[in-house]
Amino acid sequence: MEGSHDDINVLNKAFEGAHTVFWLVPPDPRAESIQRHVLNYIQPLCDAIRTQGVKRVIGISSLGRGIAKNAGQISAIFAMDDLIESTGVSYRSLCMPGFMENFLWQVEPIKRQGMFFHPASGDIKFPQCATRDIAAVAANLLLDPSWSGQENVPVCTAETLSYNDMARILSEVLGRPIRFQQISADAYKTAMMQHGMTEAWAQGLIDMAAAAERGIYDSETRMRGSNAPTDFRTWCEKVLKPAVLD
Repeated sequence: MEGSHDDINVLNKAFEGAHTVFWLVPPDPRAESIQRHVLNYIQPLCDAIRTQGVKRVIGISSLGRGIAKNAGQISAIFAMDDLIESTGVSYRSLCMPGFMENFLWQVEPIKRQGMFFHPASGDIKFPQCATRDIAAVAANLLLDPSWSGQENVPVCTAETLSYNDMARILSEVLGRPIRFQQISADAYKTAMMQHGMTEAWAQGLIDMAAAAERGIYDSETRMRGSNAPTDFRTWCEKVLKPAVLD
């Protein structure tokens, strides 16, 4: 059925007769408040879970739960996890690091300047994941009626790469030199706002990047969760290269 999933009437109709729900809060770069944006979706969800008797929920979250502080959008998503769990529903929180698909935001500078930008250091290594791998884990859980209880499920690749490592792989895949350029947080924030983001949303992304540099993805759950088969090179060949050559 069509409708916005921040509308309780839509959710009640959609959840009628449903035992298991896959839940993803859509981003809104024009939101004036990250926390309010997330809560506007979660409050109707929790009401509909109780009203319709949903048994299981699978949600998109992040690695670093319990240790990440002042982490922008990630902090808001952890608040989402807590609220969903407060309903008593069986819950699988899919916990990921950064998405490889975020590189698609940088297709134009890669194509025109042979470089990509970020405020994080080019030497810090961290895991990545591709959305296709997240979808595979979620689909398996949707089709499995046996699980219950509440648990975090890490989803990421075994490899850890720095932005300099990624630049090297991009160069090899694209057949021309690509380099990473670290820029200041203020410059990165200004560029995002020039492309239509609100100050709150852009600041949230800056806070997320700072949290990643502090090591929120470097936990033992990351190693336990190295179950995503798509490595960065494969993703670049299948997804980023066609976008750059388009």
